[in-house]
Amino acid sequence: MPKQISKSTQQFVDIEEIKDGVVILKNGGLRRVLMVAGLNFDLKSEEEQSSIIFAYQNFLNSLDFSTQIIIHSRKLNIESYLEKLAEKEEIETNELLKNQISEYRQFINSFVAENEIMTKTFFVIIPYDISQIPKGGQKAFQLLKSGGQMVSQNQPINQTLEEKIRQLDQRTDQTLQGLAQIGLRAVPLNDEELIELFYNLYNPSAKKKGLEIAKETNG
Repeated sequence: MPKQISKSTQQFVDIEEIKDGVVILKNGGLRRVLMVAGLNFDLKSEEEQSSIIFAYQNFLNSLDFSTQIIIHSRKLNIESYLEKLAEKEEIETNELLKNQISEYRQFINSFVAENEIMTKTFFVIIPYDISQIPKGGQKAFQLLKSGGQMVSQNQPINQTLEEKIRQLDQRTDQTLQGLAQIGLRAVPLNDEELIELFYNLYNPSAKKKGLEIAKETNG
């Protein structure tokens, strides 16, 4: 019986590399990931809610490319927070404050034991894939020639990486402006943040700190 060859996890991941804040896929496509700050829609007035909905509709209608909107829910790890409370309790000289810290730490412990604390992070994925000559297009497309050879339908149009990144950057700017008009602040993730994001996605049980950019976005 032939011995099975074990495959590494990387063979099942579509990512070729991450460079300059761009996720480069194995098929040549590019992705940029924006982290978006949330807003509490329920706390807005009826007039503000209508304005937000209208701005969101305008944003979607303004896009001439597809995007992905992802909500990532993850159980919040507060062990480091509890450790810091224990440290403060240890060094606190005021007995009243010391007791208050102790009671607060015990309350947090018991609350977390009975309730899972979840954190939600919002992402918008901006794609740019290899341009292709569409099927059933005009005769002008069908009659295109390259070096005297007929160009077949659905043949990829050659583009350098720099050209593709330039197109992706234009889409990113358009998306950022559209989100800003809704009142949402968004920031593109850099290489380190992208690596941490995908590590967390592919290792959901691992204890990893949250993206530092979240503090900046929600600030």
